[in-house]
Amino acid sequence: MKELILILFGILVGYFIAWLASDELVVGRKWFKLLTILSFILSFIFYDKRYISWSLIFIAVVSGVSYFKSYKK
Repeated sequence: MKELILILFGILVGYFIAWLASDELVVGRKWFKLLTILSFILSFIFYDKRYISWSLIFIAVVSGVSYFKSYKK
């Protein structure tokens, strides 16, 4: 249950950051994509350490939302 709340909070934070930095989304698009992919990969590598894994998933969700918002004008 805590994990679901963490993911939902990550989505909200991603939208908030995308709203605050809307002018920088297009410039940082490749970095958002790299951060999302790298965070998901590292979350599987650190699966046995749950707090690191869920922190990386949170980062991936936040950067993924910013990445997808960078295509919307």
